[in-house]
Amino acid sequence: MRERDDPQVIGRRVQHLRAERGLTQRQLAEPAYTPAYISTLEAGRVRASDEALRHIAGRLGVAFEELAVGRPAHLATDLRLRLTEAQRLLADGRAEDAAVQYAALLAEAESHGLACEQATALLGLGECALETGELGSARECFERAEERLAGESLPVRVPAVRGRAVSHYLAGELRYAVYLLESTLDELNRGGLHDPDALLLLYASVIGPYMDMGAHARAAQAAEFALALAPRAADPALIARMHRSVARTLLAEGRVAEADASLAKAAELYRQLQLRTELANCHWMRGYVYAQDGELERAEEELRQALAMLSETRAALYRSQAAVELADVLHRRGKSAEAAGLLEGVLGDFSSERGAVHAAGAHRLLGIIAEDTRDTEAAEEHYVRALSLLERAGAAGDLADLCRLLGDLLRRTGRVEAALDAYRTGLGHRTAPGTTTLGPAPAQPPL
Repeated sequence: MRERDDPQVIGRRVQHLRAERGLTQRQLAEPAYTPAYISTLEAGRVRASDEALRHIAGRLGVAFEELAVGRPAHLATDLRLRLTEAQRLLADGRAEDAAVQYAALLAEAESHGLACEQATALLGLGECALETGELGSARECFERAEERLAGESLPVRVPAVRGRAVSHYLAGELRYAVYLLESTLDELNRGGLHDPDALLLLYASVIGPYMDMGAHARAAQAAEFALALAPRAADPALIARMHRSVARTLLAEGRVAEADASLAKAAELYRQLQLRTELANCHWMRGYVYAQDGELERAEEELRQALAMLSETRAALYRSQAAVELADVLHRRGKSAEAAGLLEGVLGDFSSERGAVHAAGAHRLLGIIAEDTRDTEAAEEHYVRALSLLERAGAAGDLADLCRLLGDLLRRTGRVEAALDAYRTGLGHRTAPGTTTLGPAPAQPPL
């Protein structure tokens, strides 16, 4: 609860409620206090103790909180109920509808000084912005949520940290995203804060940045940790709906504390529902591993599963990233036409500030497909676009290979000097791709 209002404000509130109920100062005071004390309190000349306010609240038939801060006791609970409804909308893939509701709830929470509810609304707004690809807005929301949660434990703050890291990652800022996620994982595990939901959220989120930096061993380990933790956060939609319905009933009966407890369970379950996007990353990682081992059929199966999960959440940017990975496997299986169609369909979802690494991957693969059909002009155009995107993002893991592809193409078309320049650029990124900016791995969870 926020700090109590000033004595003058409380005094006017008591006087208004007493007059509204037709009570005299004596009737309000007895048997514990005097009419003079009530008169002094209503004039704002004394700061009433909590005990006195509880006595007066009981005589007036209102909650202590309503006298102390001018807020009905059920208001915060009702706000939390509506926040879980917004979480449900987001979990159902209705990000735009959820954003409208979260914005209204944030304004209401701010007007009543409810910090935890403000943080929940900001987290929801941030997730909505990630779903719709508004990365700057998402990052701002997560930063504001962290500010509201500054006094809470690290596991409570993890969703805000993770959201901020993901917004940086999707904007192409790989190193900083990895730093945020790894440092938080390290602090959790070294401090013995082994919260399964917090750890799952972080491990699943770090897979993508690891992969794009070429740190494949770390990505594989993070995926294994995430999949080991996943059974402790099973799909909770039905249970969440039950808790939300129960909370409505309890609230209607005036059982505010019990309603609060039920709503807390529902909110946590709806938050876990958003892990569907993160778990899709694990299927993508498995698909990548199978593809590296030459098990292309199994790789295609895992990547199609990831794409289907992301399509259900309507997470356009994530879905487009998974489509690029699937297209690579399809091409290697001889399904180049399907791969090209998939890539052409998602390129519009990317930009240099939004999914730059996967945009580069799409251009690289389209270049290879164009070379297969002897369209060297189109191939070169795709390679050059990919090179520009990767250099901006610092994705060293893919730059060397792309420079080789471009150099080979330039050499075959007789431009030897340009080819040598491309090869030299590639050699500069050849040593230990993706590892030069990573320090020691974070401490591991006790699995």
